[in-house]
Amino acid sequence: MAILCKAMILLPILQLAISLTAAYGGNFNQDFDVTWGDGRAKIMNYGQLLTLSLDKASGSGFQSKNEYLFGKIDMQLKLVPGNSAGTVTAYYLKSAGSNWDEIDFEFLGNLSGDPYILHTNIFTQGKGDREQQFYLWFDPTRNFHTYSILWNPQHIIFSVDGRPIRVFKNAEAIGVPFLNKQPMRIYSSLWNADDWATRGGLIKTDWTKAPFTAAYRNFNANACVWSSGSSSCTSGSSSSSSNAWLTQELDVTNHRMLRWVRKNYMIYNYCTDLKRFPQGLPAECKF
Repeated sequence: MAILCKAMILLPILQLAISLTAAYGGNFNQDFDVTWGDGRAKIMNYGQLLTLSLDKASGSGFQSKNEYLFGKIDMQLKLVPGNSAGTVTAYYLKSAGSNWDEIDFEFLGNLSGDPYILHTNIFTQGKGDREQQFYLWFDPTRNFHTYSILWNPQHIIFSVDGRPIRVFKNAEAIGVPFLNKQPMRIYSSLWNADDWATRGGLIKTDWTKAPFTAAYRNFNANACVWSSGSSSCTSGSSSSSSNAWLTQELDVTNHRMLRWVRKNYMIYNYCTDLKRFPQGLPAECKF
């Protein structure tokens, strides 16, 4: 009888734990709108899974219903497998207007057996040209992996499976605009870019392999929602403990992981490209 009672007590606790685990990922039906693709973007599994597809006629894309001004954004992606040369899977934050801000993850497709290139960029007030590129230390087409953006007033941190790969610091003190005034939506798209995406456009998209498909799950935004000109983080509705990411810095362990990625997997860094910037590297590269 005692064992039975314990089981009856533990069952609701286990059910609660399962429900909390499932609730980690946001619901795509509630959080996003499909914006283009004529049916090529599909939300499935009661909003827990989203797929984008690309064929010769069109790609597809979606965007968040909410705008954010600072946040910790996580998304799990599984990229186009096989010969994905010419395709680009983009996952990014972007503000509206001609002087927009933007934070980019772009995954450049490959020939079968060649690694994807993870292309990152930062735009401030419509100016980009801040590319850093990486190979990944795993096959991003076999399983889902988590790609994260931590965006707070001090810096922007790109991470893959919790491992930081890039940091863009607030350098307003030396005249570099920072992304702290314009709310941004989350966007993603799968599209054809065979004029530049794979080996500078030398390798074209093989349409006999279409449709190309990328999958998304476990979206999570611990973020300041922007609505009617104000932020949820200043409305008094959010606790300070839930917003610890607003002041989060890299600790010693994360600095070590960042150095490991840069040493072993970075393949391009605009901050070391003296041929591109013969008059001097951009100011933030010295910060």
